Amino acid sequence: MNGSVESKFDVRPQAATYTLFQLILYFLKLGTIGFGGPVALTGYMYRDLVEKRNWISEADYKDGLALSQLAPGPLAAQLAIYLGYVHYRILGATLVAITFVIPSFIMVVALGWAYVTFGGLTWMQAVFYAVGSSVIGIIAFNAYKLTTKTVGKDWLLWMIYFIAATVTVITETESILLFLGAGMVYWLVKAPPNWKRKKSSLKSYEPISIMMLLGSAMQSNTGVLWNIASFFSKAGAFVFGSGLAIVPFLYGGVVKEYGWLNAQQFLDAVAVAMITPGPVVITTGFIGYLVAGFSGATVAALATFLPCYLLTILPAPLFKKYGKRPGINAFVNGVTAAATGAISGAVIVLGKRSIVDLPTILFALVTLALLWKSKKVPEPIIILVAAIIGLIVYPLVQ
Repeated sequence: MNGSVESKFDVRPQAATYTLFQLILYFLKLGTIGFGGPVALTGYMYRDLVEKRNWISEADYKDGLALSQLAPGPLAAQLAIYLGYVHYRILGATLVAITFVIPSFIMVVALGWAYVTFGGLTWMQAVFYAVGSSVIGIIAFNAYKLTTKTVGKDWLLWMIYFIAATVTVITETESILLFLGAGMVYWLVKAPPNWKRKKSSLKSYEPISIMMLLGSAMQSNTGVLWNIASFFSKAGAFVFGSGLAIVPFLYGGVVKEYGWLNAQQFLDAVAVAMITPGPVVITTGFIGYLVAGFSGATVAALATFLPCYLLTILPAPLFKKYGKRPGINAFVNGVTAAATGAISGAVIVLGKRSIVDLPTILFALVTLALLWKSKKVPEPIIILVAAIIGLIVYPLVQ
């Protein structure tokens, strides 16, 4: 049975030039030292796997980015899962998902223990003051690189890009309808379907075939762990926009609906997510720890990431089988341009929260200048130096 399904949908790319173990080690490292949130992490993957190592083709990367934007859940984790799927299918996707998430999960659990044990993280505001603005510089640089690579010189793609960026800045959210609309417009302009065909077929509705979004939410009102599982599975299954959009959704449930945390505790949780590497939505692990200890952290993290895992590997075969057809290719290009525009718009949205005075402006500009002039400066070193300087500068400006 499995063999027949695999043969039906499995359209393999060229043989992998790397081992599964090498890929796992890469994502373990990225999950351990990859700062900057989804925009930066997707940029790192492009730089390392497409440009430097040539493990992943640019076409496969673009397919993964488009699918990650179409499906709900954390963008960076979904892209990582898809890239693991490209050559090593379900085994690769599963191992990449685990190794990418587990380092930051361990970190947020440790920080959650310290938070509970020592009555709060009073030093965190000082660290986040500098790190947050430096991260904006990292994100801006990676957004620039991603834009130049994915949009190119096509005027229609640039129009889609600017519209998506503008909408993201104005609404401070990312809309799935915007991505789907961009894909449909570019498809109709660049590779319109043949409406004269007598019989309808999958080819006539190629972009429609890849909009297979599945969702699941556990329904139970008994026990705090069940409530955690129910709420965070909804966050993972139904919230679009990755770290940018999930924060207000989490606030509404964690603070307003359930009253698990107060507003200050929630802000501390968001700060933890920003100063730790890996996916921003790993903050769900920190929140879960504050609510119900290690069990709460584990349930919250699993409930958040399991839907995004399924929503990546289930549609992936259709991307591999039909992604090279003109209609699908045009649709993906349109979605990718919109996604890149939204990512660039998110730089401004996040920057308004992190860059608040002259020192934070300098942190962001110096970080951007360092990355622009010297591509050899590791981002974790920049983050570490910014954190140390923040501990010194923050008390002086408050």
